[in-house]
Amino acid sequence: MGSTRARIAIDAMGGDHAPNEIVAGALRAQAELGVEVLLVGDPEQIAASTPAASNLSSLEIVPAEGTIEMGEEPLGALRRKPKASINVAMELVKNKRADAVVSAGHSGAAMAAALLRLGRLQGIDRPAIGAVFPTMIQGKPVIILDVGANVDCRPKFLEQFATMGSVYSQYVLGVAEPKVGLLNIGEEASKGNDLALRTHQLLQENQAISFIGNAEGRDVLSGHFDVIVCDGFVGNVLLKFAEAVGEVALQILREELPQGVRGKVGTSLLKPNLKRIKQRMDHAEHGGGLLLGVAGVCIISHGSSQAPSIFNAVRLAREAFDNQVLERIQANYVEANQLPTVSSSQVDG
Repeated sequence: MGSTRARIAIDAMGGDHAPNEIVAGALRAQAELGVEVLLVGDPEQIAASTPAASNLSSLEIVPAEGTIEMGEEPLGALRRKPKASINVAMELVKNKRADAVVSAGHSGAAMAAALLRLGRLQGIDRPAIGAVFPTMIQGKPVIILDVGANVDCRPKFLEQFATMGSVYSQYVLGVAEPKVGLLNIGEEASKGNDLALRTHQLLQENQAISFIGNAEGRDVLSGHFDVIVCDGFVGNVLLKFAEAVGEVALQILREELPQGVRGKVGTSLLKPNLKRIKQRMDHAEHGGGLLLGVAGVCIISHGSSQAPSIFNAVRLAREAFDNQVLERIQANYVEANQLPTVSSSQVDG
């Protein structure tokens, strides 16, 4: 575990509910998680969005000019707007003024800014967004990657995703020997398209991971796997479908349980259970996805994130920092591929 207090740069201008909800989540995170928060954005808008009872002076505000809009092409926009909030936030990590970045803004821009300013970890060809989901086994989550960073993948990329996911599962989620699955249309090794067939062979030959075979769609949340890899196109569809299913299930509970007097009494008695159900199913409780493979801790949150999601995104960032996920991924590749050792400053970008 890291011994220093994590400093988290938050893109205060990114997201559908910025800056109000971003600031609210940041204030709560600093108060409850033992982190230092740097809010990046327009100081006047940040100050105007702060509740009167809150102590804004406890947060450091780093001025930025503008944001990358959802309809803009990431690379072009980042170059046209060098002082945009996501650019400034990434520079804070690059210059070691912050240990991690959290953004609910344009996900493509966040990934591009991370690559341009922080670079990739040694030995990693493509970064991946990893999303943590609950499973049917309580207390046993699964990390799925990639869920959107790479629409088109090569087998080598998926193999790297499996290794990075295994490191995260082991050191952050506490799984001693993470079981890895390849998302496919059947359990048999002969099933799937060319990418699946070639990736299956690579994963089988990789001695650094515990690959147990293909995972069908029904297996994703079964708890039988700790890490599931797929390309970003399939992963993003899976991510958004799973979130929608969770929202539907929660809505059904809200509508059906209070029916009649018995229902209202029952709902009151079940409040603690319902709260736990919400915590397990609501995607806001997970905060977003960790961009694994870049030389800095970066959490990409949902564009619709509100204060609870930002709070949990900061928690994810702190956990990745405290558990030295970047250093462990880097060490894994240096050892497995006999690469030249890099200094800690190179790993940090």
